[in-house]
Amino acid sequence: MPIIPIDDPEDPRTADYRDVRERDLVGRRGLFVAEGEVVLRALAGAASRFRPVSALIAAERAARLAPLLESLPEETPIYAAAQPVMDAIAGFHIHRGVLALGERVAPPSAEALLAAAPADAVVAVMCGVGNHDNVGGVFRNAAAFGAHAALLDARCCDPLYRKAIRVSVGAVLRTPFARFGAAPDLPDLLDRHGFAAVALSPSGAQPLHRYRPAGRTALILGSEGPGLPPEVLVRCVTVRIPMADGFDSLNVAATSAIALHHLRFAS
Repeated sequence: MPIIPIDDPEDPRTADYRDVRERDLVGRRGLFVAEGEVVLRALAGAASRFRPVSALIAAERAARLAPLLESLPEETPIYAAAQPVMDAIAGFHIHRGVLALGERVAPPSAEALLAAAPADAVVAVMCGVGNHDNVGGVFRNAAAFGAHAALLDARCCDPLYRKAIRVSVGAVLRTPFARFGAAPDLPDLLDRHGFAAVALSPSGAQPLHRYRPAGRTALILGSEGPGLPPEVLVRCVTVRIPMADGFDSLNVAATSAIALHHLRFAS
């Protein structure tokens, strides 16, 4: 496992790691940034659907990380820099001391993901969820409760944004996902593949705990505030999570955890 020392923040070999915060929003030539040991482990793991391109670590962590670094493909360059040099490259303090680059792959189509789902599959569907923390949280919950896949409409943020991957603790790299276009097209897409469309809404027609899934089920989540479009809600089974009097709002990631657990394990 040869480690390549980096002493100069301007070293061209680490150019794709520069100014992480700013460049995450505009892309990196088809690459994405993975941050932290847990996320690197997910990227390197057999379940990952993406290829590691390189790693940049704080030099003082190299010994402890050796088993993980050795699990990367043999051709993956591993750069090590003193913490101040690493921070200068990234543009802020990387307190976890671990960054990596992964290569994006062409995502499957939503049609293909749904067609390949098992008979009892649950998929998490996001419409207009633009917050990276929330998208990462939904992916984390989808992985935790065994969802088959995640679908995102065109208004959702990029799940391969660095922060979304980090919040998901690497679940974005393991859970298949696809885009499906506009939210009003969703009910037809789900119907073609035999999925019951279950939409969460504070005004849902029935409490979530009374709903019993039968066969393929899609849990549909909207953005906090606007929620799901009326043209989607009218074609779904709508459910709500009962709450204390005077309060009717949960963070969408927290909501997804409650609902996915119920849909996967309700008896």
